[in-house]
Amino acid sequence: MKTVKTYSAKPSDVVRTWYVLDAAEAPLGRVAAKAATLLLGKGKPMFTAHIDTGDFVVIINAAQTVVTGKKAQDKMYYKHSGFPGGLRERTFTEQMEKDPTAAMRQAIRGMLPVNKLRDARLDRLKIYADADHKHEAQKPKAISVKEGK
Repeated sequence: MKTVKTYSAKPSDVVRTWYVLDAAEAPLGRVAAKAATLLLGKGKPMFTAHIDTGDFVVIINAAQTVVTGKKAQDKMYYKHSGFPGGLRERTFTEQMEKDPTAAMRQAIRGMLPVNKLRDARLDRLKIYADADHKHEAQKPKAISVKEGK
């Protein structure tokens, strides 16, 4: 009987491609979930959990990110200074006024597994508030995040 060997990707085998996602197409969670999947490399046949096989992701129009329901007022972002009474909080609307890319980055960060590869994956994430980005030389592929595609 012939045995089947389990394939395990090596870091030298990884080929990274560039993708562009438009944050204005879908709600925050759907864009973040698609970006996290691409950063992990889960859609690749060579996916190996302990090797970083993910791709580069460029997100444009982060300032036009929307949320459904009452999340614009109810969703809170917390920050603590480390001192007693140092807890600061912002609503989604306040966070988008201050830094529209931070809400998207935090949503994607929360969808990645907590391990030694997370920082390297987040380094491959590029978020821009408007439609202009400086990665045209890499010839990124545009991916639609709309439902059913």
